[in-house]
Amino acid sequence: MQDSKAGIRYAKSLFNLAQDRNEVEAVSADMALIDKTIHENPELRSMLKSPIIKSDKKASIMRAIFTAHISTTTAAFLELIIKKRREMFMDSIARQFVILHLENNGIEEAVLTTAFKVDDSFRQRILDLVIKHSKNDKVVLEERIDPSIIGGFVLRFGDNQIDTSVERDIELLRREFEKNLYVKEY
Repeated sequence: MQDSKAGIRYAKSLFNLAQDRNEVEAVSADMALIDKTIHENPELRSMLKSPIIKSDKKASIMRAIFTAHISTTTAAFLELIIKKRREMFMDSIARQFVILHLENNGIEEAVLTTAFKVDDSFRQRILDLVIKHSKNDKVVLEERIDPSIIGGFVLRFGDNQIDTSVERDIELLRREFEKNLYVKEY
């Protein structure tokens, strides 16, 4: 909980700064890159959260990874976050910034998880469903493939989740079978 509160607070501050400097699009692209990089590299995430690694070492690692790919505003923000010893929130800050940018542009973010790649007609039905139940008319759909759900789909957008996966159905059946109504409990 504290992680998301700190992430939201710092993301809002950076968003306001980017608006003041008319750099929202550039900083948003930077934060999306940072978010993606941290989530795809568990070692980087562990390094940022580690209390053992010194801040100056973390700063040099982040500079080596990102300086050539991000704006000066974002680079200065990264330096400040590390200087203030808040680097453990960097993944949350980046994620919250991307969400703020989408909300500011009236775009709903949705994540669709399926066991296999979906076709265009199914994708369009999912987009229509999200638009119908959302306050926004535009939707960015992120598609993920997870064979462990076996079939069906899991759709997350806003505060909503629709889970029609076979994995969920099996879990519900397992719970039902654990309640053996035919064996008397003592």
